[in-house]
Amino acid sequence: MYAVRILLTLIPFIWTIGLLPFANRVKPLVLGLPFLAFWLVAGIIIAFLCIKVLYSLDSKKNEERDA
Repeated sequence: MYAVRILLTLIPFIWTIGLLPFANRVKPLVLGLPFLAFWLVAGIIIAFLCIKVLYSLDSKKNEERDA
């Protein structure tokens, strides 16, 4: 479970910083956005989902500890 938390913490960082050189292009347009802008918006969505999963894992852990 600890490894899953570490992975969920690293995914947004790797998405936005580590893979940015591979996504640094203007074309193609995706949903009317240049590819780099789409990549960054997708990174925000990915980060939100990872934080949501981390929060749910942590709240389950706290419920088990309180019971």
